[in-house]
Amino acid sequence: QACAAVGQSRLMTTYERLFESFGLHVAQVLLTHDDLEHHDRHLNARNTLCTLLDRGVIPVINENDAVSTTELKFGDNDRLSALVASLLPADLLIILTTVDGVVANFGKPHARTLALVEAIDPALEKLAGGTASATAVGGMTAKIQAAKIAMRSGIPLVIASGRKPSVIADVLGGAEEGTLFVPKPNKLKGRKRWIAFFHHPKGTLFVDDGAKRAVREKGRSLLPPGVARCEGEFAAGDVVRICDPDGLEFARGISAFTAAQVRAKERPRAELVHRDDLVVL
Repeated sequence: QACAAVGQSRLMTTYERLFESFGLHVAQVLLTHDDLEHHDRHLNARNTLCTLLDRGVIPVINENDAVSTTELKFGDNDRLSALVASLLPADLLIILTTVDGVVANFGKPHARTLALVEAIDPALEKLAGGTASATAVGGMTAKIQAAKIAMRSGIPLVIASGRKPSVIADVLGGAEEGTLFVPKPNKLKGRKRWIAFFHHPKGTLFVDDGAKRAVREKGRSLLPPGVARCEGEFAAGDVVRICDPDGLEFARGISAFTAAQVRAKERPRAELVHRDDLVVL
């Protein structure tokens, strides 16, 4: 963390020099997960970024590694970029890497770059291997996770090679560069995005199949009788994961109860997670 503090000033000096040659100004914005999780700070971060962009200043955004704690880190800049794109929301997110995009049969003679992705399924996720580099974080796996956030936020995302000097101009000009992830038509609105993406869930609710169908297919609130068990310690107002009997997370929401109240089966007719505070993933 001390090294990160030293390195930030050197990085910004380099960015300033490079952008000045094009007559552009830059601003450093260092974010922690708390800045995006707490609603007031979330909105303040958005307002700051929008003001910079409105005035023609290029924000250079990074995680505030000097103060971020391990359990509350974004983890990689792929995820951070998707969260910032969702925060604004952006018109387009471009992630540059060392390969041409998502590559099927990587390293083999018949390898090919996927031009278009309309849905992320387990087969696609198998194509994404984690990085083997000691100085990088996430690899293609992290980029696929970033694409999930962007797609649900209604933002197209392109993964392309940063080794091509004109790649950004080519993408903006409509050229078929890299892999384009097409956004979902039923994009999440502002508050739902905040619940789904900007929180570290404080606990987990495991529900039965009937509750899963009611929430996922019928758009209903989650009621206490549908919860088989809960894990973690959370307060009323905390975001929790909602998982099916097999442990697969299919939703997130704001709990109206504490963990102790859930375990005690209190207020069985009350709404544990109201549908307005619930996001199906």
